[in-house]
Amino acid sequence: MAVKLVFLGKLADLAGAPERDVAGPLDWDGLLAALGPQLAAQVQGEKVKLALDGALVADKAALAAPDGSEIALLPPVSGG
Repeated sequence: MAVKLVFLGKLADLAGAPERDVAGPLDWDGLLAALGPQLAAQVQGEKVKLALDGALVADKAALAAPDGSEIALLPPVSGG
């Protein structure tokens, strides 16, 4: 199976697509490797949040995404 990555906002532009499937299960290091260097650098920042199956992940380094799950990558919210 796979883990679905969902990129929102400017992260979708950087990823080149709004979604990507990667081999699971997936931990933090595996996620960074799957993203590639440019996108991984953005995601490591404190302002980018992760949600695993709809629930925010408090500690990104403790990410443990089993097969069939979804990780949403949430960029900082911009005001307007």
